[in-house]
Amino acid sequence: MRRYEGKVAVVTGAAAGLGQALALGYAGEGAELVVLDIAADGLDETAAMIRERGQRCTTYRIDFSQEDQIVAVGAQICAAFPTIDVLYNNAGLAYGEVNTRIDEVSMARWQYFLAVNTLAPVFFTKALKAPLAAAEGCVINQSSMAAYQPGVIYSSTKSALNQMTYGLARLYGPDGIRVNAIAPGLMETPASSAALPEEHRSSLQQGQMLKLHGTADDIVKAGLFLASDDARFITGEVLHVDAGHHLRGWRE
Repeated sequence: MRRYEGKVAVVTGAAAGLGQALALGYAGEGAELVVLDIAADGLDETAAMIRERGQRCTTYRIDFSQEDQIVAVGAQICAAFPTIDVLYNNAGLAYGEVNTRIDEVSMARWQYFLAVNTLAPVFFTKALKAPLAAAEGCVINQSSMAAYQPGVIYSSTKSALNQMTYGLARLYGPDGIRVNAIAPGLMETPASSAALPEEHRSSLQQGQMLKLHGTADDIVKAGLFLASDDARFITGEVLHVDAGHHLRGWRE
């Protein structure tokens, strides 16, 4: 399928993992890509892979914890791209202090995670509002199944991001911009493998309705659908791609 022929897709956190897979997914359906990350080497690798597929790609290195960088890079992108069809806010900090008590994490650490995982998607969407409105585009925020679990930094920031998603959908709906989120379950990615102990991973898999291993391709397919014209009547939603894990409390 070539649903994104002639369109522009912006993907943050695209240097590796799900972000890289998403960027390649949109490129595979014909989109021109704008990719951003703090990791320059991985960003260059992603751009090279996109160009090998015959698609144009522009890169920006950015630290999403810094508002001044969000504003400055956003202005550069707006100047270069009068229309943006897709903004996928994937950049984030994963799993921080998974097993640490909430009263043992410093305020500075909390604020850092909140800045990157929760507030950056809001302010970056605001920075790109004009070209998104011009295209009547779609914004997708990367949430997580962790948003529905008691936890510390990571789960709290993703739960807050869901609320921000609802708020942005309401705020930008009159501009023709759709805003949704995708909440992945346990994925077979380098980040999850490095951050989660095997017993934790096993416990998460036991909570799934479907006894399958999630892959990046599952999120890519969801992202390709949700930003396409096939989903033109969908906004203000969090799409669970987690093998039913978020409903574990309803089961015996």
